[in-house]
Amino acid sequence: MKKRNNIYIRYILLLAGLSIVLLTQFIPAWGRVYALYIYPFISRVLAPISGIFPFSLGDVFILLSILGILAFPFMARKRKIRWSKIILRIIEYLAWVYIWFYLAWGLNYFQPNFYQRTGVPYTAYTEENFREFLKEYVNELNKSYVPVTDIDKTIIHQQIINQYRELNQGMGIHTPKVSPKVKTMLFSSLFSKMAITGYMGPFFCEFNVNNELPPSQYAFTYAHELSHFLGISSEAEANFYAYQTCIRTENPTITFCGYFSVLNHVLGNARRLMDSEEYKQLFESINPDIITLAQENQMYWRNKYSPVIGDIQDWIYNLYLKGNQIPSGTQNYSEVIGLLISWREAHNNQEPNN
Repeated sequence: MKKRNNIYIRYILLLAGLSIVLLTQFIPAWGRVYALYIYPFISRVLAPISGIFPFSLGDVFILLSILGILAFPFMARKRKIRWSKIILRIIEYLAWVYIWFYLAWGLNYFQPNFYQRTGVPYTAYTEENFREFLKEYVNELNKSYVPVTDIDKTIIHQQIINQYRELNQGMGIHTPKVSPKVKTMLFSSLFSKMAITGYMGPFFCEFNVNNELPPSQYAFTYAHELSHFLGISSEAEANFYAYQTCIRTENPTITFCGYFSVLNHVLGNARRLMDSEEYKQLFESINPDIITLAQENQMYWRNKYSPVIGDIQDWIYNLYLKGNQIPSGTQNYSEVIGLLISWREAHNNQEPNN
């Protein structure tokens, strides 16, 4: 009788957890409350715990979960457990993982978006405002250039965390209440085959970066993943905050890496807008050393990339994003240009909020 009661209690808790997660996805006010009050508390509890361990707890958890799910049917069958019960237990375990994912971090997908949080009016992308942004951007990119051959990760971590703390509430992002410990991906070489430079580990509120990152990409990637830790779920918004944070630091290397980080997105937009001659002129207006660095990085990742593995990962991640309030899927990364233009237009018409 006691065992049966425990099963009932477990299922009631499971149903309650699923209900909370699903209702929060459909009730905007709940998503806002989660992002403003619940997640910051969860991160302050889980981050110090995961920080004790030098490795990524999330990676270990996922690996053990996969191995456990694969091994469980064989072990259960040896104990004469029915297939129906085996399948039910696996489904139940996956349901608990689903709940844990969303309660620990995933419900940030359902908070108000950048424009709603900051009050910045949405500015429609036009040829005129992009050209104005482009002119300023290329000028600042060229001025900021410094060679990036070696980096001090400790300095990068501290300066970026400090810069996030200096962002005011008008920027629409939480300030760090703890100093989270960045983790190195457990399988960096595998993720390099998918061109993944970093990701947020939701189960233990830890963020991870690829150990194979070129020096010129480390600061921005760290700032991008840290923004996810601070509750930002949109990839475009994470790019926006990483960019804003990097270019505001007093460290020349980090500043350049911030401007450099969106170069491919800027050039992609310009290529769609300009004819071949005008695009050539733009290309030639950029410091040749910067172009060389971009080409070296592109070749670096191309040599590591596996088309088969990368395409599968891209397809899965695209579906994942579209299922979590990111209708543009993986194209969301490049939407950072729209955010930067809206931010620029808003601050050309009023006192800056920085």
